[in-house]
Amino acid sequence: MIESTMPGKLFGVGLGPGDPELITLKALRTIRQAHVVAYPTAKHGQSNARCIVNLELTREQIEMPMIYPITTESTGHPGGYEAIIAQFYDQMAEQIAAHLLEGRDVAVLCEGDPFFYGSFMYLHDRLAHRFSTSVIPGIPSVMAAAARLGTPLVRRDSELTILPATLSEDALTARLNPHDAFAIIKLGRNFTKAKNALSRAKVSDKALYIERATMSQERIVPLSEVNSPSVPYFSLILVPDSRQSQHSDIVNSPGQVAVVGLGPGSAEWITPEASKHSLRRPIWLDTSDIWIEFHFDPVSVVSDLTTR
Repeated sequence: MIESTMPGKLFGVGLGPGDPELITLKALRTIRQAHVVAYPTAKHGQSNARCIVNLELTREQIEMPMIYPITTESTGHPGGYEAIIAQFYDQMAEQIAAHLLEGRDVAVLCEGDPFFYGSFMYLHDRLAHRFSTSVIPGIPSVMAAAARLGTPLVRRDSELTILPATLSEDALTARLNPHDAFAIIKLGRNFTKAKNALSRAKVSDKALYIERATMSQERIVPLSEVNSPSVPYFSLILVPDSRQSQHSDIVNSPGQVAVVGLGPGSAEWITPEASKHSLRRPIWLDTSDIWIEFHFDPVSVVSDLTTR
């Protein structure tokens, strides 16, 4: 027992999408300093949250696995899934409260962000009014997926909608449209339903699939090639908005550097060739005797640059 009359502090720690290097410095410091580290885990298999911070835990810390009584299987509980999960969080909250009352600080690990479909929020509901509580945000999977897929999600006044694939196919179809951006999360067994909704909403051609973004088992494949039975829970579909980059007119063509001689000074001495280049929205650099005009592709400027 820690010699303290003061209750411990509760921390909900967002771990980000899975890559240990994407954990924030504040989250790492909190985990290292906590007396108790709690993390969710299934009955069979390792805890993904614990795996992310495995190298940060010490022997002096008390580990508290929170073993889910049910994940995707059916239950015979009279109250169904919601009732058995509520009972589980009640029990976990009391176990954490016991540590806090003994003066121990408790860090509850949460993949992604604690308040973005995170499991910690259910413990927060039960404990935050009783104990000093801090929530440390993490990078959500949607943002990590966009980075790994190399695609901006929304531009200017476009909207981004997050849709859980647990919605019905009709509900998903009704919310999708060809103009705005969408992220469909919690795929797993719901993948086929989500794929059908994308097709019905006529946005399948823009949809991008990724599973386990930033993790060592990350996988990116075309939507049409995804094997439905093997889709993991940690997978999602992004539908970027339909707006094009402001530089789309130059991104798809090779760049060019043109050195343009302007003659002795009067505009009448400029040749037709020089005039043609001067009308192409150049970037001008004054070098006294000549002007250097750059036309370039910002994405492939090194490999595609040509000179004349």
